[in-house]
Amino acid sequence: MTRILLLGKDGQVGWQLQRSLAPLGHVTAVGRAECDLANLDALRALIRAEQPQIIVNAAAYTAVDKAESEPELAHRINATAPALMAEEAQALDALLVHYSTDYVFDGNKSTAYVETDAPNPQSVYGRSKLAGEQGIAAANCRALIFRTSWVFGARGHNFVKTILRLAGEGRALRIIDDQTGSPTPAAMISSITGLVLGAVRRGDFQPEGAHLYHLAAANPVSWCAFARTIIDLASRTPGFEGLPAPASIAAICTAEYPLPAPRPANSRLDCTHLETGFALEMPDWQPYLARMLQLLAIKQRNGY
Repeated sequence: MTRILLLGKDGQVGWQLQRSLAPLGHVTAVGRAECDLANLDALRALIRAEQPQIIVNAAAYTAVDKAESEPELAHRINATAPALMAEEAQALDALLVHYSTDYVFDGNKSTAYVETDAPNPQSVYGRSKLAGEQGIAAANCRALIFRTSWVFGARGHNFVKTILRLAGEGRALRIIDDQTGSPTPAAMISSITGLVLGAVRRGDFQPEGAHLYHLAAANPVSWCAFARTIIDLASRTPGFEGLPAPASIAAICTAEYPLPAPRPANSRLDCTHLETGFALEMPDWQPYLARMLQLLAIKQRNGY
């Protein structure tokens, strides 16, 4: 039975991956409590003890603004740790699966980014994630690197939950409208990861070296349009009564809401390489959002 080591089991994507990976082999799933990626010795010891055939790294330092004041920690978790995983994977002839981000780009391109576009990260977080990609490539192990964007899901903290909380508190919402990207469901990321690994298991795809793919939902929008859609769908979901009208959300520009870390104005990712390689079509994010809202409403009604 294929031995799979999943890191970051408690995160948005890691939580979903526990289900998607289960049919592919024996999954050992660990979270920060069992293995903090900042502890490189513990990480190396875990991999050597488990001897996995597949390592799936869904753990990362994701506090984008906080990273500006913690660059060393962000680099250690997002760059040094993945490079270590890659070195260990190469020694074991294991396959490494790793997730990266749209923040590796500066956002100045007028069209969607493809994998061959030159990265130019503008934030500590983006630079740390790019360094992680580069560290994996340098190790020359078998690897799949998926760049994704604007992740959301019922588990963990994300933009959807923040908008629902602020709207529920009656707060006036002013949301940036000049940054565009694809809200991408954690469930979609995990499902596609499972499909790709299924192709590897069947022998339909035998990766040599590092393969980079963009993985994001179809139909990109601005943050403001995303927020209005969240409120619109939530208002039609039993359990979210009393929310403001979507049109009441004010559209503002980035300059009106300064943050410590700069964000790409254009976070659109072209997923053609992944779609053609595995006969896939990236789905719309809205049905996933609707299902997430239904799940949150059920949890709210049941008090958990």
